[in-house]
Amino acid sequence: MTLASLGVIIPGIAALYEFGVKGRKRLGYRVQMDTTAMDVVQTPFRGALGDLRKDGVQLTDPTVVLLRIENAGATGIDENDYAAPVKSKAGITVRFPDRTVVGMVVTELSNKYLKAYFEDWDELTVGGDTIELPRVQLNKKAHYKVLAVLDRAATATAPLGQYQEPEVSGGIRGGVGQGGIDRTESRTGPPRTLYALIGLLAAIVVAQLFIFVRSDRATPLDCAAGRLTVTGSTAFEPIVREAARSYADLCPDASFSFDMRGSGEGLLTLNEAARQAGGEASTAGLLAFSDGEKPTGMPGLVPRPIAFFLFTIVVNAETGVHDLAQEQIQRIYRGEITNWKEIGGRDLPIRLISRNPGSGTRAAFQHRVLGGRREPGSNSDDCRNRDPGTPPGVVRCARDSTEALLRAVAETPGALGYSELGAAAVRDDLTLVRINGQAAEVIGADHGTYPFWETEFGYTHGEPDARSLAASFLRYLTNQVGADIIRANGDRPCAELANPQLCRPS
Repeated sequence: MTLASLGVIIPGIAALYEFGVKGRKRLGYRVQMDTTAMDVVQTPFRGALGDLRKDGVQLTDPTVVLLRIENAGATGIDENDYAAPVKSKAGITVRFPDRTVVGMVVTELSNKYLKAYFEDWDELTVGGDTIELPRVQLNKKAHYKVLAVLDRAATATAPLGQYQEPEVSGGIRGGVGQGGIDRTESRTGPPRTLYALIGLLAAIVVAQLFIFVRSDRATPLDCAAGRLTVTGSTAFEPIVREAARSYADLCPDASFSFDMRGSGEGLLTLNEAARQAGGEASTAGLLAFSDGEKPTGMPGLVPRPIAFFLFTIVVNAETGVHDLAQEQIQRIYRGEITNWKEIGGRDLPIRLISRNPGSGTRAAFQHRVLGGRREPGSNSDDCRNRDPGTPPGVVRCARDSTEALLRAVAETPGALGYSELGAAAVRDDLTLVRINGQAAEVIGADHGTYPFWETEFGYTHGEPDARSLAASFLRYLTNQVGADIIRANGDRPCAELANPQLCRPS
């Protein structure tokens, strides 16, 4: 609470200083040059600089000074703002100890209106060791420069060329601090105070994060104890395993085991466990994940939408194919296209590698890409040659997991398959195929231009106790770190869709 308060108070004070204090009237000056004109390398081109004179007499130890007078505040300075007697035309006095003013000119005006203030220059005191400058109206950011030539005073005690800096005096009424003229600095970057403020705020943020992480690890939100067996989708397995590890790190009294054999197998396992037990108590520690909705005949299983899950078509890298129309994919699976050269690829026979029946990925492919048409059965074990006795046609085989399918596609010339996006995207030995010119991306699926997606559901038998590990883990997947893990794999929590209705059971 203290750090959070400081994070609000400090920027407030800084803003108050910047606009309420520093933003007031402020008169400033810079000594941009103060150098000798004699103690230099005598080049052939020194010209007049080597023979500076006054009234025909050469100067003893001439120096050149360039002063910049500026409005360094956020509001304008008027003639009557100068802290000087009303009858005095001088607003600023510049004294040069041990030196005498020989001559001076105005070398730069930020705006032409300033010229009028110097037209009666001769009425001001110019001589001795002092220059008097007029009461100049300086709008915001306005400035002028004065170039003065000086010589060593007859009464000077300082060594040649080693004089004190000019003494600039003056001020304005109601200005910053005591209203005196401030020596400013020329910077191209932000002021040091800004760096200091940023550093302080960064330290506060880091401290808050450290305290939050420590407190979060000490008493994590929504922790539950017990053991949970997770079954179902092999496509969702990498995400659920990573989320379970993260949950167990935060909640040491929770443990997980996995039996991922496909969406259909997982739902059957959960349903059968409930049937044999005749109640819900024995299934409290069992959770099933499915790519898509459960089949009919399992009324006791309760779905919870977890993620908007993307799938992709993959082909062997040697096919030369990167984009397929959905109609072409359907013709391939009907056996009407048998060689990649027929649709612009290389001269390779097409070999289809599918998931086993009961797979949620296979069901999503049939529903979303094949238009509800079921895939024909397998006719090959090795995915390269038809089994003896099978009729002619495209080679078709099936694998029991996502990783097994991807490995088979990568190793089989001319192979085509389908997979969960995250597992396929990390491989460099496959080609991910666009469908109808659309890559597998959430935005395209969310808006109906990419067809191959499905809702990932978490199933329990009946409603689990709100304090149970199953209920807590399901909440963790959708509301906490689990949601970040889902996003990191290229998918989205259902609540983040532009059209969340897509995730709801039909």
